Amino acid sequence: MSKRQEAKYKIDRRLGVNLWGRAKSPVNKREYGPGQHGQRRKKPSDFGLQLMAKQKLKGYYGNIGEKQFRKLYDEAVRRKGDSGENLIQLLERRLDAVVYRMKFAPTPFSARQIINHGHIKVNGKRVNIPSYMVKDGDVIEVREKAKQFALILEAAQSGERDVPDYISVDTKELKGTFVRGPALADVPYPVQMEPNLVVEFYSR
Repeated sequence: MSKRQEAKYKIDRRLGVNLWGRAKSPVNKREYGPGQHGQRRKKPSDFGLQLMAKQKLKGYYGNIGEKQFRKLYDEAVRRKGDSGENLIQLLERRLDAVVYRMKFAPTPFSARQIINHGHIKVNGKRVNIPSYMVKDGDVIEVREKAKQFALILEAAQSGERDVPDYISVDTKELKGTFVRGPALADVPYPVQMEPNLVVEFYSR
């Protein structure tokens, strides 16, 4: 198991939830956190609940760095409308999130790696920046030389999760379109996400 995977599963254990809804998650066997103090249980404070909500969102999208996540929050607040909904939409517009949603990768971590290695094109041009913001109508596809990669083919054919309706995908061609930015209710999270608590955390 790679260090990346070990870190991923530690996130599950630390938060006490099966964050990506995967059968391999250790939470399925042990609900308590990692380490010698993992089995201690205490009722979280309001701050603790807000922090947990932030860590869940950050972790779900491939454990985004704090600086990058804070920038997304600042942009969500700057935009008109509900800041929590805006934050979710910005996170779902990240190229690594879109590649994961299109089932071109089994996890957000592998989606980031596939993009970093230059295997994804947006509107016909190669993009290797996972945080690239996808616009409505953008066409995302796997580059020709990567279409035979076992990781990508297995993810595309997996029945573990479905493609949400704000994205359209041709699984045979490994090509899809980002139709529209989603609302929180449209996003198929395996666990409850509470972006309103994230907004509260940063606006303290």
